[in-house]
Amino acid sequence: MTRDNIPSIGRRQFLAALGATALASGLIVPASVARAQDAQAAPVKGGVLKLGIGGGSTTDNLDPRILTDWVPVNQAYMLMNGLVEIDAQNNVVPELLESWQPEEGAKVWHLKVRQGVTFHNGKVLNADDVLYSLNLHRGETTSAARSVAAPITALEKTGEYDIKLVLESGNADLPYMLSDYHFLIVPDGWSDFAKPVGTGPFIYESYEPGVRSRFTRNPNYWKPDTAWVDAVEVIVINDISARTNAMMSGQVHAINRLDFKTVDLLKRNKNLSVVQSAGGQHFNFLMDCTQAPFTDQNIRLALKHGINREQLLKTALMGYGSVGNDHPVPKTDRFFAKDLPQRPYDPEKAKFHLKQAGLDSLKVTLAASDAAFGGAVDAAAVYRQNAMAGGIQIDIKREPADGYWDNVWMKAPFCMSYWGGRPTADQMLTAAYFSKSSQNDTHWANPTFDAKLIEARALLDDAKRAEIYTELQQIVSDDGGAIIPMFGDYLDAVSNKLGGVTSHPMFNFMGARLAEKVWLKA
Repeated sequence: MTRDNIPSIGRRQFLAALGATALASGLIVPASVARAQDAQAAPVKGGVLKLGIGGGSTTDNLDPRILTDWVPVNQAYMLMNGLVEIDAQNNVVPELLESWQPEEGAKVWHLKVRQGVTFHNGKVLNADDVLYSLNLHRGETTSAARSVAAPITALEKTGEYDIKLVLESGNADLPYMLSDYHFLIVPDGWSDFAKPVGTGPFIYESYEPGVRSRFTRNPNYWKPDTAWVDAVEVIVINDISARTNAMMSGQVHAINRLDFKTVDLLKRNKNLSVVQSAGGQHFNFLMDCTQAPFTDQNIRLALKHGINREQLLKTALMGYGSVGNDHPVPKTDRFFAKDLPQRPYDPEKAKFHLKQAGLDSLKVTLAASDAAFGGAVDAAAVYRQNAMAGGIQIDIKREPADGYWDNVWMKAPFCMSYWGGRPTADQMLTAAYFSKSSQNDTHWANPTFDAKLIEARALLDDAKRAEIYTELQQIVSDDGGAIIPMFGDYLDAVSNKLGGVTSHPMFNFMGARLAEKVWLKA
């Protein structure tokens, strides 16, 4: 099967077919029940796992420095391991690091590299590999994680499996910082990222960017009770109707990024389960703060007051999520600013801020694509209608999904995007809003924010940290260039032929590690 012969059907045809299936089954299978049954089933080895994944492009690359979307991130985790892993309870657990120990003040950390691990080419993992892999993101680099790695001022090998890491200031969340999906480990000196070698559960066999890939089980994988299937085939299916149809027809065992509008009907199919996970995924409208008219804070506030968040949550996400407040920290985060007043839909305030900017009306062009999320273009149309009441005319420029992240994101003055979230407030705020971050996709710079962000991460007093993180969320909400109207739950569909699937707070597909953890039932 090739991507070209996966049929694409319209929404009306899909709903009709799905309704017939639901009537035939007469049954709703909650994901929690199906997953609880799986937990009691014994894992088995064998078979080929087929995944239909949205979020891929012909410009994709498996270089850990430039991972940008769901498909390459999932593929990278199949081939490579990180230093730590975020588990299903949002805790940081060891992976290629056995342990870590801070000195007082959390500025100096001692890392212990796991022994007995080999790369796919037979090389034995040691501290040199970790140093090389981390240094890919430091200094003069194209890495999207450059800002995350920037606080590391020194990395020193102190033994064959020992590393001393020094930060410019203390960071109690360093282990979480090391969970960034860019920090995957390759052999010392490795540069052939068209065909990467890692320590991961699967070995490279074939790879066609934006189309398909096939990886086979690593027979020497160091983790017990994982990597159950013989091979994984990834089929890139960006069109949501085609992706859903591939799942319904049994061509694939799992798909990500469900259409929020069809989730309730999918739940009625007796052959599959919907896996719902709440976390930090959020959808946003990005204003480039270096380009007019978005250089004016009043323009940014007018656009923020001109969007009806409750309506978008209901119509675009069908309630599978929560209302956003123009900052990226979710309610599940321990430092979420729960007392921060919710910004309402207020066309009169939108008009007020336009007048403060010296305008009676505003006309802007929004670059929109379902590459951002399923139904993004429809959401843009809802926003356009909302904004009219505030004197704002939004012209929608529909962009193709293929190449969106290279050609539109961080280039268009006003565009749509999403973030998969991060395990800590510091990591999320640093990646997207620190002025020196290479992923600061609004090009926003606020010296007060930068200084307080650095101050907060160095503190060990959680009460004081909470106070500062609340202030940081307020600054981003009021001054930042991102309109964040809603957080969306992660929604996957999986065949009931799969065992071992669970919900996860980090990303679709069990934190992008589904291939490593599931099995095909006998």
